[in-house]
Amino acid sequence: MALVTKGVYFIKGQDEMIPDSHVYVIGDPSSKDLSIIDVGLAGKGRYKINSLLKEGLDLLSIRRIILTHTHFDHIGCIGEIKKEIPHAEIWVHRAEGELLEKGDDRAVYGMDMFKEMCTMQYGIKRDAFRMKVDRMLEGGEVLEIGDMVWEVIPIPGHSMGGIALYSPSHEVLIPGDVIYADYAIGRFDLFGADGKILRESLNRLSSLKIDILLPGHNDIVKGLPDGYVRKVLKMWEPYLM
Repeated sequence: MALVTKGVYFIKGQDEMIPDSHVYVIGDPSSKDLSIIDVGLAGKGRYKINSLLKEGLDLLSIRRIILTHTHFDHIGCIGEIKKEIPHAEIWVHRAEGELLEKGDDRAVYGMDMFKEMCTMQYGIKRDAFRMKVDRMLEGGEVLEIGDMVWEVIPIPGHSMGGIALYSPSHEVLIPGDVIYADYAIGRFDLFGADGKILRESLNRLSSLKIDILLPGHNDIVKGLPDGYVRKVLKMWEPYLM
């Protein structure tokens, strides 16, 4: 676990055959009001919890889990995390949160073939992703949490209810899998995804002033070049139809 900037910590994903998403922790520890952003792949809960404890963070200070989206590599170990932090609320965009409450896991696995593989490999129970969502986000919220201010930006396209968290004062963007630091973007061929909508989401992000880019996988970047998102969008735009 590493400190990225004041009030932002990074737990690197541990990839296997299936990628494990990074986890970010936001908030000033002295506030006792911390948030986990995404949790990661099934079987990685203990690693994520140990990373928090090694940093000296109090699990009682973890008030909520905010999901950028509900794909398996971002939500897979949520049961493991909730077992250790049962008081933590779950916040997710309404488009995917309503599916979770119904036990509809199409937005988790994306396709039937992948669901069959994951349930066999990890022994996932049928209703593993049926859960109560404590706050349904809509996009556009301004969250005053952990003595910080974060804007919730709706960025569907990679998933139907994708969100980014943006700190204007720190110029930090946490975009899930919509855009990465290596000129790549998230796939748009899964359940609820749409290339044209993803293009609109990238265009929305291109207007932000971003110094630190914290994607769901691969490298993180400090000192992001000006116009980076716009350049990535231009590269991929012919495919986002």
